[in-house]
Amino acid sequence: MSNDSFFDEPKEQSLVKARIVEKYFWAWAKVIIAQIKSQKSKGRRVDEKIAYIDLFAGTGMYKDGSKSTPIKVLEKAISDPDIRNMLVTLFNDAKVDHIYSLQKAIDAITGIDDLKYKPEVTNFKIGEKNLEIFDVPTLFFLDPYSYKGLSLNLIYAVVKNWGCDCLFFFNYNRINMDLTNPIVEDDINDLFGKIRADIVRKKLKLIKSENREFTIIEAICEALKEIGIKYVQPFRFKHEKKKRTSHHLIFVSKDKRGYQIIKDIMAKESSYQNQGVPSFEYNPADYRQLSLFESSTPLDDLEQMLLDEFASQTMSMEEIYIQHNVGRNYIKQNYQTALKNLESQGKITTEPPINERRKNTFGDSVKVTFPPKQ
Repeated sequence: MSNDSFFDEPKEQSLVKARIVEKYFWAWAKVIIAQIKSQKSKGRRVDEKIAYIDLFAGTGMYKDGSKSTPIKVLEKAISDPDIRNMLVTLFNDAKVDHIYSLQKAIDAITGIDDLKYKPEVTNFKIGEKNLEIFDVPTLFFLDPYSYKGLSLNLIYAVVKNWGCDCLFFFNYNRINMDLTNPIVEDDINDLFGKIRADIVRKKLKLIKSENREFTIIEAICEALKEIGIKYVQPFRFKHEKKKRTSHHLIFVSKDKRGYQIIKDIMAKESSYQNQGVPSFEYNPADYRQLSLFESSTPLDDLEQMLLDEFASQTMSMEEIYIQHNVGRNYIKQNYQTALKNLESQGKITTEPPINERRKNTFGDSVKVTFPPKQ
């Protein structure tokens, strides 16, 4: 089935997705460049390059003239002297007409010749040849029209080295339909791993339809962690007109700093918050309905979790956040709020105490002592 209609106009979901990638590219590039400069200042030999690779790049422009992710990333790079002098890029798409349109869009970018390294545009199907990637810190964006070509092996290959992170499109709607389709069994097995895919298929036969999404997303997150990718953060997109999920954008990394940055970016792109806790969801509809696996009081839940999981311990706010937030939809601000609430209720003690800190603050270095578990 052709997906060229995807590029007819930039639906709001596509714009949100592009903003997340663009914002993370900028933050990631600044962090990596700072580390490269630090190593160079110490007299160490380092390759002064970073890379951005999009293996399913598309046309570069929507038919209404709006820019898609590749063009926005290149424009962002051109605007910064450090990035434009260090960035190498590769844009690939399996469709020749897409590549033709993409190259035209790239050539038309104002200042494109200011980039030290000319963008490389290629045309091959993922899986049909060995993927040759730059041996430098790289941000990968994997946005297939469906999911064919996306696999655990590919995701691991692109993030295994230092400084390499990945954002990929997880077509939940299509995958949900195809998990039990024998015709595409091999493609599904590539994505989840055969053993886990079989486990998911068995689970889906026993659960209610409203629980399918949680089971499938949990499975892909677990599969990624099993191959050594510790930090995984999904962001859900709801269908424009129907009360169901369309797809997810999933971030994967081996680095906790990148994980914290993407959570802050995705939190700001979320359509709503509950008790100040971001949904990590874009929902274009006017309705708002809690899913069966979503709490109505997430901040209250966090307060109780902290009391239970850190009972009898003394730790800084930063240590609590880093140790506890992985795999949960809480950002640093939520931990600060929860700890302030517990402090005001007399359930924890702090150093320095509230009367010795600036009003309404709970800094990273504040030490928290939790009482024994009741």
